[in-house]
Amino acid sequence: MATILLDKKASSTGEVQEKIPPYSWYVLALLCVVYLMNFLDRTLIYILFPPIKKEMFLSDLQLALLGTTSFVIFYTALGIPFGRLADKVVRKKMIAVGLAIWSLFSGLTGFATDFWTIFACRVMVGVGEATLGPAAMSLLSDFFPKRMRATVQSIYSAGIPLGAAAAFFLGGSIAEVLSWRWAFYLLGFPGVLLALMVLFIKEPPRGVAELNATQAENKAGSGLAVLVKNKTLMFHHIGYAFFAVATNSLSIWVPTLLSRAHGMSLVAVGTMAGMSMLIAGGLGTAFGGYIADWFKERSKGGRMKFTAMAAALCAPLWLTFLLSGNITVMIACYVLLTGFGLIWLGPGAADVHDIVGPNLRGLGVGVYFFTVNIIGYGFGPPIIGKVNDMLGVGANPWNMHYGLLICPLACAVSAVFLYFGSRSLEKQE
Repeated sequence: MATILLDKKASSTGEVQEKIPPYSWYVLALLCVVYLMNFLDRTLIYILFPPIKKEMFLSDLQLALLGTTSFVIFYTALGIPFGRLADKVVRKKMIAVGLAIWSLFSGLTGFATDFWTIFACRVMVGVGEATLGPAAMSLLSDFFPKRMRATVQSIYSAGIPLGAAAAFFLGGSIAEVLSWRWAFYLLGFPGVLLALMVLFIKEPPRGVAELNATQAENKAGSGLAVLVKNKTLMFHHIGYAFFAVATNSLSIWVPTLLSRAHGMSLVAVGTMAGMSMLIAGGLGTAFGGYIADWFKERSKGGRMKFTAMAAALCAPLWLTFLLSGNITVMIACYVLLTGFGLIWLGPGAADVHDIVGPNLRGLGVGVYFFTVNIIGYGFGPPIIGKVNDMLGVGANPWNMHYGLLICPLACAVSAVFLYFGSRSLEKQE
């Protein structure tokens, strides 16, 4: 067990610095791969919307229900109890069981025969994936020092753009060569094997990386009621939830827009979106945490101040993307939106951990994920899908541009809430 604890050494300034053992980096890399599989299985259906819609004669609202609502039902409902569970049980076992469940049902989606069988499989993918966030983020906070929290969470969160990139690249190509069903078979089932590797993680004592775990716990209080009443967390959660509405639309609706309204093939859309996620999204996610930690060193609310600026920048980028009418400009904006639109993932989780303390990390992340996903997945995409149907995108695909105007509005709202969240955090002792 001693091999996974943080070693300490004195720096040239006399301050105690933590030496990060290689095993901590191994666990971070492994959990990043798990998160990659998480988002691959979550995102895969989006690039497959056109062939699924064609085969099953589905509306855009039904596609949104399959892509988001079915998944979110239990993903959000179980987020809080699973978060509390992550504060009590062996976290690696929780992650492994969830990984096996979501991988199995992602693969089984390929056998679906109608709307409801896909819906049921997506529900179970959501059940499995609800275990990962609270347990993995809590675990990583014990493998690395507090000063690196946003950096580490951002490296872990790089699994999001990498998983989405893999879904776009591989899903589009497999669907073109074989069928959309084979995309689920070949990309879903292998995750079951990865679950076995997770079981061999050597888990550290809970709260080992905190300078003063007892003080942090007392400061945060205990129980769900304390978290819900925290005004800073309210600004934080709502701000990131609206940011998520816009960010999720990059994967959920933009590939369909480019295919329908601009005549791009699944392979072309998958390649463009995959490259954007891989390069811009990967860099934005990974370095977003490092930059946010730099802001945090200069002011207590620095991380949210930084992400508020990113949200404000995304609003005009979305407007340019939707209203330019030029495919080259649209692709350039998409690349920038992918980078800036994912920059908040690590900082958002890191602030939750700092605010709630080590013994409420799982519950805190569960509440955070519940809020972000119920708005960002549960309400946002279906509303856009319904607006698409009302605008008659089946007859005029170009009208999808107008339905997606919800995204720049969501970015503006996000920037306001995150700014007030940063101010609220700075007023706390």
